[in-house]
Amino acid sequence: MRLADFIRFALLSLSAQRLRTSLTSLGIAVGIAAVILLTSIGEGLHQFVVDEFTQFGTNLISVAPGRTMTHGGSLGAINTSRPISIDDAIALRRAPYVQVTDPMIQGNADVEYNSRSRRITLYGVGHDFLQAMRLSVAVGEFLPPDDPRTARAFVVLGTKVAQELFGGENPLGARIRIGGERYRVIGIMAPKGQILGFDLDDTVFIPVGRALEMFNRDSLMEIHVTYDPTAPLAEVVAGIKHVLTARHGREDFTVTPQQEMLAVFGTVLNAITFAVGTIGAISLLVGGVGILTILTIAVSERTGEIGLLRAIGATRRRILLLFLGEAALLAAIGGMAGLTLGWSIAALIKLFLPALPVHTPWSFAIAAELSAIAVGLIAGVMPARRAAMLDPLEALRSE
Repeated sequence: MRLADFIRFALLSLSAQRLRTSLTSLGIAVGIAAVILLTSIGEGLHQFVVDEFTQFGTNLISVAPGRTMTHGGSLGAINTSRPISIDDAIALRRAPYVQVTDPMIQGNADVEYNSRSRRITLYGVGHDFLQAMRLSVAVGEFLPPDDPRTARAFVVLGTKVAQELFGGENPLGARIRIGGERYRVIGIMAPKGQILGFDLDDTVFIPVGRALEMFNRDSLMEIHVTYDPTAPLAEVVAGIKHVLTARHGREDFTVTPQQEMLAVFGTVLNAITFAVGTIGAISLLVGGVGILTILTIAVSERTGEIGLLRAIGATRRRILLLFLGEAALLAAIGGMAGLTLGWSIAALIKLFLPALPVHTPWSFAIAAELSAIAVGLIAGVMPARRAAMLDPLEALRSE
């Protein structure tokens, strides 16, 4: 039997019971739609996190106070015998392959101008913060290359802070009060929006030394280090550890390359994607049970037809393949309907919930369709074997 005739025969057999075929295909379609939708959300979340981190560059390393131990998390600045300091950040510039280092501390503060005030996130940073984090200034300039320990009282505003405090006025040169001290505005950051839940437009940036005094802190939160992208990461990390260990007397700090953070997030998000995909795949089992049921009933109803096919020369193998073909075709039709349904729902989510990341790779769609066909074939084995094993004389007699 030619392939075209084989497919035509299977389609005619399925179309003879359209309602039953439609309901069975619906079970497969719901399963495939669930798999596509859930894995699309998981993959979209994965891509979202990677995009959020990589916009700062991939050659970024974070140095934080406290060593991450096997028995627990980071000890933090309070428990470390020697905090991470501005001097440490300056010393790290001498480490091999290092391009820039920038000390950073973060906190909340009230910003006042005339009668207006706003509670904002304050970053104490150095002159190289823009280069380290790949940010830019829209108006004016960023903090000058002063000694970060004795820097002048300058401030750079996020776009939202500038709009809220000054409205349509030009803020450059104005003096605002932050934490009881007066600072002169020298720049406004380019709009950046939210990154991992932090609104970088609702922030201000002042010299890190002044921020340490304002928050009465001895230790930085972290030091951002960028390095030559072509350099071996292991050697860069070893160089950073060597410099800080020589200064501290022991390794009481944590060095975290961005690549390691992305690898950890990738592992976690891949596990989540696999888990939600598995949950969706349970629906496929329901569709498989539907195929098993409809083909079992079909064998009973088409006993005479099977006997006639055997009488005109069809072998048991041919009968087996005919019923397996019907099962595979039924599953393929349901799978295509499920893909269409899943993509449609994903498109609606993108339209009405743009904040929820959804991404459907073609590889997922192909894998889902092949999975549907595999489920159909597995479900069709038992009834197909039963049909192939029927005795032709008994089958004709039943007719």
